[in-house]
Amino acid sequence: MKYKSLMYCIFSIMIFTSCIRLTFSGASIPEGAKTFSVNYFVNNASLVNPSLSQLITDKLRERIQSQTSLIMVNDNADLTFEGEITNYIVQPAALQANDVASLNQLTITINVKYSNKIDEKQSFSQQFSRYQQFSSTVSFSSVESSLVEQIVNDLVDDIFNRAFINW
Repeated sequence: MKYKSLMYCIFSIMIFTSCIRLTFSGASIPEGAKTFSVNYFVNNASLVNPSLSQLITDKLRERIQSQTSLIMVNDNADLTFEGEITNYIVQPAALQANDVASLNQLTITINVKYSNKIDEKQSFSQQFSRYQQFSSTVSFSSVESSLVEQIVNDLVDDIFNRAFINW
């Protein structure tokens, strides 16, 4: 009798857990979604960083692959991301008494379109913008790559959270 009860409990747990799609990132994947695609982000900013489009595209793909069970495909995906870089600008962030910048700021703005074939209500088009500040005593070219890396990571977090965590 104990053996049957134990087997029944184990079987019930297996059936129950197979109906739930969990991820360790807290991501909520639409039921039935199996594939995703991230189209190349076009750079339409007036100031162009030549590696930025590829970096955003690759980082978003990597994040989705590592944090979900979705399979990346090129066409006809259940979930599709596409977008454009609309702004890449360096500007003063804080002025000193003599009208000289003590801090500068790099801002990157992108437009993202997320299409969800499984649940159209979850689809969105949204602008995301992030920035990093740096001292005006250092040249932009010496800190650009690290600033871009930080900003892109923040943008990818924002996109992922909006699409999968509804944050």
